[in-house]
Amino acid sequence: MTKLTIQDMQLASQRVLIRVDFNVPMDAQGNITDDTRIRSTLPTLNHILSNNGKVVLMTHLGRPKGWDEKLKLDKVGAKLTELLKRPVKKMDDSIGSLVEKTVTGLKDGEVMLLENLRFYPEEEANNDKFSKKLAFLGDLYIDDAFACSHRAHASIVGVTKYLKSGAGLLLAKEIEYLNKLTESPVAPYVAILGGAKVSDKITVVENLLNKVNTILIGGGMAYTFLKAQGKSIGSSKLDKDHIDTASKILTHAKKKNVEIVLPVDHLTTDNIQGKGRMKIEKNEISDGFSGVDIGPATIKLFTSKLQPAQTIIWNGPLGIFENDKFSEGTRSIATTLAGLKSIRVIGGGETVAAAEKFNVADKMSHISTGGGAFLEFMEGKELPGIAALTNK
Repeated sequence: MTKLTIQDMQLASQRVLIRVDFNVPMDAQGNITDDTRIRSTLPTLNHILSNNGKVVLMTHLGRPKGWDEKLKLDKVGAKLTELLKRPVKKMDDSIGSLVEKTVTGLKDGEVMLLENLRFYPEEEANNDKFSKKLAFLGDLYIDDAFACSHRAHASIVGVTKYLKSGAGLLLAKEIEYLNKLTESPVAPYVAILGGAKVSDKITVVENLLNKVNTILIGGGMAYTFLKAQGKSIGSSKLDKDHIDTASKILTHAKKKNVEIVLPVDHLTTDNIQGKGRMKIEKNEISDGFSGVDIGPATIKLFTSKLQPAQTIIWNGPLGIFENDKFSEGTRSIATTLAGLKSIRVIGGGETVAAAEKFNVADKMSHISTGGGAFLEFMEGKELPGIAALTNK
């Protein structure tokens, strides 16, 4: 790490202003349905509290158009109180005289949660005056929101102009593992790419071609590559505008001596809701049928390519895994990864959801908390939130 981390800082009696990502999913009644994002920050929060620091938390929730009662952070504050086993002072604003008065009265070991930052348009605009008002609330700034670190917002970039800044434990772990994938990967290095569209992964693939030995491609994007090879894909998902792109990637990979492995058989159906006929088809797919998962021969092929790997990255499911009828390919690869000793990093919301569904998330080397941020990091882009932190 070339950036300061929370472990480089003296925290006792300091107000630590922390950007977290508590953008948690909620049901129609406003109840939190998954508190993973809150729980993932607990190591950082407990580190500050055990060192007698004072915690001032900043986050956004949803995409409000101004103030929105449904997107207030009261339920988030209550959940955090439960998880931390100590009271959290939930504020009704994120700046202003009452917030400033409360923060100056914080005692060591106390926790304060600001209201939803995105109630202010100045947050996403990275407004300097807004940044300065936020920075006034802390003596130090910690970024522990990797999922937001590709955004140049006031609470992520703007505040770093005014405070000594470092990475929290969650962000530092993200940087450590993603650097292993991009800067010094141990060969053989295998990437597993799935998901629906080639267009979402073009830059990622181009960057990976300079680093990996093998790319396994499944999911909806595989059919665009197969179409580029002139194969029949029936009614399977097709990124029509990027057939030529897929063809160029295949050519470029050959020049780079990178092996791209595509499915050799498919689970297909004439009804993707799972109510129709299903069959395994080799190589090409019949008219009226859609590929919904990789087939058994492809599972065996992909597994054989993963066995010798020392570094593995996985982004994108290999079929419509949410439907149990179409989940075997994703489940098999997830289970295979769980049993390997290599560095195995998973990123992307659907991929993480798959790992959790098949109970293997805790067996991976690292699960990235970022969706867009993860992809941009893998594209080789410098993330504004990380670039803004203080250098060691």
